Amino acid sequence: MNRPKMAAADEGLFKPGSTLKHIKTGGLYKVVLLANIEANLEPAYVYESMQTHDFWIRPKLEMEDGRFTLITENIVK
Repeated sequence: MNRPKMAAADEGLFKPGSTLKHIKTGGLYKVVLLANIEANLEPAYVYESMQTHDFWIRPKLEMEDGRFTLITENIVK
């Protein structure tokens, strides 16, 4: 049985610790890591709102389609 390759926590365009700005709303977010959605193993970002400190999950392809712009890249060690 072949399993899809699991996403590495930092293999996406946006690295953990990066600060992103949502183009449409202007909201600021901090990338936590890249994970996999359980139902289909699709790579997805886990990120935190810097305003409300809520955590969100968004598919990698959607996150990297131009909705967000990189502000800084402070790598969390």
